[in-house]
Amino acid sequence: MSGSIEQGTSQTHGNTHILHFLVRLPRPMEQVWPAVATPGGLGSWFTAVDVLEPRLDGVVTLRELGTGRVTAWDVDRVAEYTVGGGGRVRFHLERDGGRGCVLRFTHEFQGEGESEADWRSRFERLIEILNSP
Repeated sequence: MSGSIEQGTSQTHGNTHILHFLVRLPRPMEQVWPAVATPGGLGSWFTAVDVLEPRLDGVVTLRELGTGRVTAWDVDRVAEYTVGGGGRVRFHLERDGGRGCVLRFTHEFQGEGESEADWRSRFERLIEILNSP
């Protein structure tokens, strides 16, 4: 399994934008979890992390988005960060057969922000990293 990114969806409600992606990843959840829930993992494909307290209501600073709180945390399954200026970023992992997993991704933000193309590019980097030996 090499991984794939399904077509993203975008919704707008007033000034709030919501992006959704379904990304099939070539590794089991336990191996993908560090990529969405640790400073080194997030920094390798998404953005540098200056602070990450890995627990519900922990402080998080995502360099490209801002500082905020961990608003959902279920080890090996869900990491959600809500940051000032950057909105809410949610990574939800699910099993997909014996060798891979699915990432259900949501980014909710107000005003101008990340585009589908920006996230697609990031997910391509993530898949590339997970495919390397």
